Amino acid sequence: MTPQMIQSMEILQLALQQLEQRIEQELEQNPVLELEEDNSDENDELPKPIEHEPELNFEHGGTSDEFSIADEFARNYSDTIDEAPIRSQNWLEDQEAFIADAFANIASPSESLQTYLERQLDWFDLSEAMRETALRIIHNLEPNGYFVQDLADLLGKNHTPEELELAKKALELVKRLEPAGVGGRDLRECLRLQINPDSEFADVLRVLIASFLEDISANRLPHIVRRTGFPLEAVQGAVAELRQFNPRPGAGFGSTTAAVVIPDVFVEKTESGMYTVRLEDGRTPQLRISQFYRDLMGKQCTDKETKEYIQQKVGSARWLLSAIEQRRETLLKVSQAIIDHQVEFFEKGQQALKPLKMQQIADIVGMHVTTVSRACDEKWISSPRGVFPLRRFFSGGLAAADGGENVANDVVRLKLQEIIGKEDKTEPLSDDALVKMLESEGIQVARRTIVKYRQHLGIPSSRGRRQWEV
Repeated sequence: MTPQMIQSMEILQLALQQLEQRIEQELEQNPVLELEEDNSDENDELPKPIEHEPELNFEHGGTSDEFSIADEFARNYSDTIDEAPIRSQNWLEDQEAFIADAFANIASPSESLQTYLERQLDWFDLSEAMRETALRIIHNLEPNGYFVQDLADLLGKNHTPEELELAKKALELVKRLEPAGVGGRDLRECLRLQINPDSEFADVLRVLIASFLEDISANRLPHIVRRTGFPLEAVQGAVAELRQFNPRPGAGFGSTTAAVVIPDVFVEKTESGMYTVRLEDGRTPQLRISQFYRDLMGKQCTDKETKEYIQQKVGSARWLLSAIEQRRETLLKVSQAIIDHQVEFFEKGQQALKPLKMQQIADIVGMHVTTVSRACDEKWISSPRGVFPLRRFFSGGLAAADGGENVANDVVRLKLQEIIGKEDKTEPLSDDALVKMLESEGIQVARRTIVKYRQHLGIPSSRGRRQWEV
């Protein structure tokens, strides 16, 4: 593959923001490229085109066919191409994954944990020494909000007993700040700092956090009752309250703003009920080859070296314009094929998602699967149901129990969640029982698959889900 063919594939793989950056870079590096502007209201005379444009032989320039050649090369010689591994197509983990994608276009708060805590110090009347020590502690917190450093090490070798005592008080002050739990030395202290003294389960919580976290994790509540003498009802109430605590109080903060997602593809429903796709072309700068340099090429006074330089730059510009257009056409074809396959998802929701593999789309659009993979990479789609990565619509499937059409893995996960959500928590369903329940719904699945799906969804075993009666 020529460098131009490889770069054509790179252009296809770029997300919209990356494409904009690439175009800006090319505008800076290639003087023959310029932005198209609407000059209809201007009276300035445009440069006149030359009557006969000189014949240009582009040894390194692009052509309109190079993208197709690259795809054909990938189709015939894929075993010789050192491809990066294609990501797993089982991306849909649960219903919340779709919801998370829909909110991915919202920028996260840019305020860091340290800045948030520093502002709270203004609430207190502190001496300069106390404030400075508290700030040192704040800026030595772990990203999760823990303070694991030794105070003596923080102060240095030559600290005085008075300075160490001041540091202890400053650490206690930091532990009083929000979010609750910040400044804790470990998980137990972090959780203990989040106990509300006015809670009716405060005393029970202190005991559970100190000695029974592993038993709580394994749902061994009767064991805790026997060991502590607390009523089962009190233990259940304390555990329910404990589950509201945040084991990583600093994790919700960041020092930078998350990038805002800009969809490349938009899905719209026509009056006839069909779903069609369009691209976000308005953001992409429209390029053209400068008429000035075309004129310069045709002038007799232009020296040979200058002409060769312009020739090479014009060839590079034409390749870029061709690659951008090929990216547009390929993305339209691929996304429309995906939407046509997943129409029921847009009509009924996630439960109607069908199994889909990239090879199926490659066969439909007549491209190599690696080309389809690049077209989908880092691309987002805006639809009436939300904003999702284009790869979200690819999923494996399981055979239907009645021999009918396969069921998407993600639909199986959703059905599994639904069954477990409705079960009697005092007698939760075993994995074998879940297999039978899914078979009754027309879905054939092995027990080990149930276990894998449960783990992906964060659902504990039947023992972990059991609720003990008082």
